Amino acid sequence: MRLGLFDSGIGGFTILKKVIELCPNNSFIYLADTARLPYGVKTTNEIKKIAEEISYWFSYQNIDAFLVACNTTNAIALDVLKKNLDVPVFDLIGSAASTIQESRVGVLATPSTVKTKAYTNAILEFKPNTYVIEQPCPEFVPMIEMNNVNSDEITEVATRYLQPLLKQKIHSLILGCSHYPLITPLLTEILPSSVKLIDPAEALALNLKLFMDLKTNNYSKKKNLVDLKFYVTSNLKNFPNKANHWLNVFPEVNLVSLQKKGWVS
Repeated sequence: MRLGLFDSGIGGFTILKKVIELCPNNSFIYLADTARLPYGVKTTNEIKKIAEEISYWFSYQNIDAFLVACNTTNAIALDVLKKNLDVPVFDLIGSAASTIQESRVGVLATPSTVKTKAYTNAILEFKPNTYVIEQPCPEFVPMIEMNNVNSDEITEVATRYLQPLLKQKIHSLILGCSHYPLITPLLTEILPSSVKLIDPAEALALNLKLFMDLKTNNYSKKKNLVDLKFYVTSNLKNFPNKANHWLNVFPEVNLVSLQKKGWVS
């Protein structure tokens, strides 16, 4: 199958890795809208416009399914993506919310995602008596994109973000931005061992696998081959190094403009 996924930058790599682990033998088209990074501080109207452009671009890519690898777009413009794409759409927030078992849940997310209360609302749909506290983390994405993940600075920032959640005695913590699993070692170091870390990519990948297993019987019998195509909207030279660092691949990366019409790749 040919699968499309996008993010503002490298955050979607965390979804891509999980999906490749569970669902190899597929073609992947990864779009990083690096020209407009980060999404997490943009307005609702800006995110909806971006979602329109991204879904229009993917409508020309002959994909069989679409993976929303950006929580902010998921929270604000999932309806736009579903409306414009004539393929199954797999989202992070709904996937993660359906797996929650704990009664006190913390969420780390971008300011734009937190503002929507998308995680709180989704969790309460599945488990109405859950206590959910969401924490905006505006500084994380720029630091992660700069690979500033081992510094004292990000440790101080993470400690500050986690403090209000720990005061509320959370039992689990959702990484509500696809960038945040890239700093799992840091978060694990700060959190008590009793707090369960939840990466929404795991639930999304599992939902996709269940869908694909129903679609084809010979899916698991093929060799583990993965076809990756990467596209960015800026910083073409830097992106292959980032892909190599986080995914251990050194791909060809193509530059696209989402404002153009009629793309075919």
